[in-house]
Amino acid sequence: MTELPARRLMLVHAHPDDESITNGVTMARYAAEGALVTLVTCTLGEEGEVIPPALAHLAADREDTLGAHRIGELRHAMRELGVSDHRFLGGPGHYRDSGMFGTPANERPGCFWRADVDEAASHLVEEIRQVRPQVLVTYDPDGGYGHPDHIQAHRVAMRAVELAADPAHRPDLGEPHRVGCVYWNCAARSVVEEGFARLRARGDGPFPETASVDDVPGVVDDAEVAAVVEGGDAEVAAKAAAMRAHATQIVVADPPSGPPESFALSNGLSQPLLRVEHFRRADGVVPAEPVRDLFEFAGAAGGDR
Repeated sequence: MTELPARRLMLVHAHPDDESITNGVTMARYAAEGALVTLVTCTLGEEGEVIPPALAHLAADREDTLGAHRIGELRHAMRELGVSDHRFLGGPGHYRDSGMFGTPANERPGCFWRADVDEAASHLVEEIRQVRPQVLVTYDPDGGYGHPDHIQAHRVAMRAVELAADPAHRPDLGEPHRVGCVYWNCAARSVVEEGFARLRARGDGPFPETASVDDVPGVVDDAEVAAVVEGGDAEVAAKAAAMRAHATQIVVADPPSGPPESFALSNGLSQPLLRVEHFRRADGVVPAEPVRDLFEFAGAAGGDR
């Protein structure tokens, strides 16, 4: 087996673009430091709304070719972040974007929400046993904001962590591996509020309206945060570039000077582009002060190095 880098980070996300918005700084930082950063994306995001009018024909209710297009966007985003190891759960298009609850897409056979959790988790077990990450990042039980695919990504990731460590589970998928520390994405309330305050004070953004704190996924009280990753100018620039690469889904504002500070999704509402990313520990442990390195807990939790 090829020798692996000393530090290995795996991130499990639901759709292309989730990784750049939520973890762009984190991925850019650890990739630049020489860690193996592995992204596993669960769907192609086929049900996403398309922002540029010239690409509206890609949408699910027209040509239904958005998923294939977003593979290219994701590939571009990974280049911007310096990440070379990207995989789709079960292979590209194995699971389809489920859309929101109550929509026809959510009832569609083959959508990720309808997948058997253990079956989907076994695909991730194979990736975990191959990469052998000390740290895994995914969503909280609500998926950050209640999207079915985000909830399912949480369920699949947590089950896969359990099964990957079990020698009795599918030995054909590789040697057992216990992930040292699992984190759930979140956003510290004070940082999000400060970001919105800057946008309101600036008042010169390209977007007609501003979102609210409640529109940001995974906002929690500062006291719940276990780890913080803060980006310098290079990491923030990489995150902004990766977000721009997802051009069907995101518009990043170009300020007159300085780094980008805001972006909007298909609703056109401005929200802050955060240069600080936050995490909770899946086991609920909260240190006296948030750590600044996701790998700090990995050894104590038992992950092999």
